Amino acid sequence: MTQPEYVPITPADRIRPVLRLPAPRRWKPDRPAEIRGGIHPSGARMGTPGPDQGYALTLVERFAGRLVLSEGERFGDAVAGCLGVALRRASLFDRAPVIHDWEVAFAVWGFLGGAPDDLVAYRRPLFQAAAHDYWAQRAISDRVPEATLRLAPAQITARLTDWRRLIDAEPAPAAPGTSRPLLER
Repeated sequence: MTQPEYVPITPADRIRPVLRLPAPRRWKPDRPAEIRGGIHPSGARMGTPGPDQGYALTLVERFAGRLVLSEGERFGDAVAGCLGVALRRASLFDRAPVIHDWEVAFAVWGFLGGAPDDLVAYRRPLFQAAAHDYWAQRAISDRVPEATLRLAPAQITARLTDWRRLIDAEPAPAAPGTSRPLLER
């Protein structure tokens, strides 16, 4: 209950003191790394921003045990390599990631099953230790063109026999003495 106005009290004793805040100053993009002009820079290995991208890491838990991995491939490397593909697809549609983004990313690289042997042989050196190599992750995501990202997961699965049309399948140069691709830094 409020204090009656006819009772004399000091301003410090008021039950609900009113604090008047000054009007905020005008905002300017003057902080370091601020994007000016409203357009995010784009290009190879620049990434694609989108809303709530961290939610993709929650969604990927649903694929534990569903991925078809060949000898020497690890779940963590497949997730790290396909994360950029899933996030590119989500930001292409100006939305947060959904489960279908992961399905497209895994289907393009044949991790959902039915991958031809030559696709498995092609992806193995690309995804090897991708969980520990940011530039390998960027290279994997940059190999999937926008036209492929716009397809539904079922369309990609149906076209997996002709997988070279789904990705930019130029041969990756190998580092001397290894089968690991030499990625440009």
